[in-house]
Amino acid sequence: MFKDKTLLITGGTGSFGNVVLQRFLNTDIKEIRIFSRDEKKQDDMRILYQNDKIKFYIGDVRDISSLNNAMYEVDYIFHAAALKQVPSCEFFPIEAVKTNILGTDNVLTAAINAGVKKVICLSTDKAAYPVNAMGISKAMMEKTFIAKSRMVNPDKTLICGTRYGNVMASRGSVIPLFVEQIKAGKPLTVTDAKMTRFIMSLDEAVELVLYAFKNAANGDIMVQKSPASYVADLAQALKELFKVDNEIEIIGTRHGEKIYEVLLTKEEAAKANDLGKFYKIPADNRDLNYGKYLEKGSPKITLTDEYNSNNTKILKVEEIKEKLLKLPFIQEELRKWNGGIN
Repeated sequence: MFKDKTLLITGGTGSFGNVVLQRFLNTDIKEIRIFSRDEKKQDDMRILYQNDKIKFYIGDVRDISSLNNAMYEVDYIFHAAALKQVPSCEFFPIEAVKTNILGTDNVLTAAINAGVKKVICLSTDKAAYPVNAMGISKAMMEKTFIAKSRMVNPDKTLICGTRYGNVMASRGSVIPLFVEQIKAGKPLTVTDAKMTRFIMSLDEAVELVLYAFKNAANGDIMVQKSPASYVADLAQALKELFKVDNEIEIIGTRHGEKIYEVLLTKEEAAKANDLGKFYKIPADNRDLNYGKYLEKGSPKITLTDEYNSNNTKILKVEEIKEKLLKLPFIQEELRKWNGGIN
């Protein structure tokens, strides 16, 4: 699919971009363009990979002119640039609007104008029934790419998206925090013992994007079925792996947090296609003549359950440990913790 093609990754210096590079650099892809505003991270990547297939573009999705410069002869885009931290978006919501919503619109406009064949937009479970500014901005990002998909010929530019839960050990996630607390001999701070979160690896996140690339129609949102865990069990699993006895301290739910996350709302579940390991949420392609949809409802929505981190498979501590041990981050941290002995 990617032979002799050029792929652009917005926000490409993040965890997702690095895993994509590791997956694609030894294939016959022609070029991977890393688009981001952080020159230091770009330089770190340049030194780390030292590969002529990678090209670096300084820019910001808020600035469409910088996107236009990066789009020349691009075939495909993975749009991962976003403000993702719940607290920072909560205190600076307009910044989330500028990056997550308006920035997405800029990416799509530039892609359409440049004749990019396919754009995959990355979203989050926090976009379903959002209660915080980050989730609201990502929900609007989804609405933005769905609306944009209605305006274009999919044979020229196909626009779709993915939605997934917490990516294990990604930058800013709870696992690196717990590891730092273990290393410092501090209590592991858990907001609520009953809080659940979907968990998936970065490799699984890339698999979802590639599945969407191959199977999504214009305007679709693709969702990967994922297990979940209690956050307290995740902390306990890490304690057992590092063989420590740090206290688990319950600190209470933080600003903008939910007790559980949703990957499919009731409304989406009623129309989603079950594809085995994945769900496909087709775009709502009603036009503005929507009177008939208001006058006659759908009993299917009433009878359908949402898909959330409480009604999916919840992993036990031993199962969480198995998933953790597959993460390169945990493997490296355990190696250092054990004095360099594997």
